[in-house]
Amino acid sequence: MARKTSLRDFQQYLAGRLSTAAAGRGGASWLGIGVGEESWLIDLADGGEIVQAPQLAPVPLTRPWFAGIANIRGNLHAVTDFAQFRGGTPTPQNAHARLLLVGTRHGSNAALLVPRLLGLKKPEDFTPAPPAPDMPPWGAQCHVDAQGGLWHKLSVRDLLADQNFMHIGA
Repeated sequence: MARKTSLRDFQQYLAGRLSTAAAGRGGASWLGIGVGEESWLIDLADGGEIVQAPQLAPVPLTRPWFAGIANIRGNLHAVTDFAQFRGGTPTPQNAHARLLLVGTRHGSNAALLVPRLLGLKKPEDFTPAPPAPDMPPWGAQCHVDAQGGLWHKLSVRDLLADQNFMHIGA
């Protein structure tokens, strides 16, 4: 009889395989995210789990970029619409939207609602660029890809420490 595997077990298996593959190559991998006209990179180790955006429970008297609360396998996650947090338009809740559970590794149930994923990126395919002076510390580090495109590197630890990000009250 074939062994049944839960979705969570399968996701943990895939995360382990990705980590092992990254370690075997001698470096980490990055996840690319498209937010409006901006391209972002997140370390897979910091990125956490990626899930399809579920129905969100709205929370009254919060900032417009706070999308609500999501129940992910019995755990509640505070969801920030990253595009709107960056000053863009709200992320449409469609088949392309994903939740990136970023806080779990850092002891926080925080999630980012992102409009689209751009796939896995290899750090060796990027060249460091000067920091963006108009960005907060969590997004100031920049890289340039082979086509000359600018990518911001998201520091999840710094984002979770940012008082503006953590203060969701209107």
